Amino acid sequence: MRRRLIGTVEVGAVGLGAMPLSIEGRPDEARAIATVHAAIDAGVTLIDTADSYHWHADEVGHNERLLARATRGRDVLIATKGGRGRPGDGSWTVDGDPRHLRRACEASLERLGVEAIGLYQLHKPDPRVPFADSVGALRDLLDEGKIRMAGISNVDADQILLARRELGAGLVSVQNRFSPAVRQSARELRLCAELGIAFLPWSPLGGISRSALDEEGPAGETPFHTIAKERGVSPQQVCLAWHLSLSPLVVPIPGASRPGSIRDSAAAAGLELEADELAMLPGLS
Repeated sequence: MRRRLIGTVEVGAVGLGAMPLSIEGRPDEARAIATVHAAIDAGVTLIDTADSYHWHADEVGHNERLLARATRGRDVLIATKGGRGRPGDGSWTVDGDPRHLRRACEASLERLGVEAIGLYQLHKPDPRVPFADSVGALRDLLDEGKIRMAGISNVDADQILLARRELGAGLVSVQNRFSPAVRQSARELRLCAELGIAFLPWSPLGGISRSALDEEGPAGETPFHTIAKERGVSPQQVCLAWHLSLSPLVVPIPGASRPGSIRDSAAAAGLELEADELAMLPGLS
């Protein structure tokens, strides 16, 4: 698998979003662990999680505990997040209070069974808390050695610049939703490329079932499907290869709940699209 940098850590160019392994509709533990092992065996070395990736209210940290078991003895970068919650009714809450983030980080450390978290991310800005205060909590955790690198998620360009000023080289990643269907973070992706910050698209496969260029061929075929047929690969692989073409700092993190799904996604790291193929797909404008 091609490799890319997050801070000073080299990772496989395609990561794994582990949320589907713990939320509603999750697989049983045996299949969940098999999915993680399949990812690692395919060259995936970045696995994204969060303390809020769980189903029921009384199982905070379900995904982190699962990954701690599944990755024991494996050389992977686990990127977890703090600042969101799930009451158990399907809704999501936000809490960017620095005191909460400290408690959340310390609990994640215990669940993951590590001395320092490789990459700790603010899950989402809290409109009730000054963003600089939430980022300040990440700075304190870096200074104390509880986390090795910091990231922010679901942010705009101004928030990236503020976090960069506060954290300096400690800020290594931005995780925003980005896909053929949802490209509102194109400005943030370009900014990350300029600053040398990794950009981790979450939900990266959205939109491949319909044309991202508002053009469809026979039977609703999209450019992703057209290229996939010609290459003999899946449309999902074409989509992830498209992500990788946008910047050498992009590391998409597709979700998966089956070993076969992540094996297919990981194979995208070996697929390089030609110029005429990229011309059929969306750009960053």
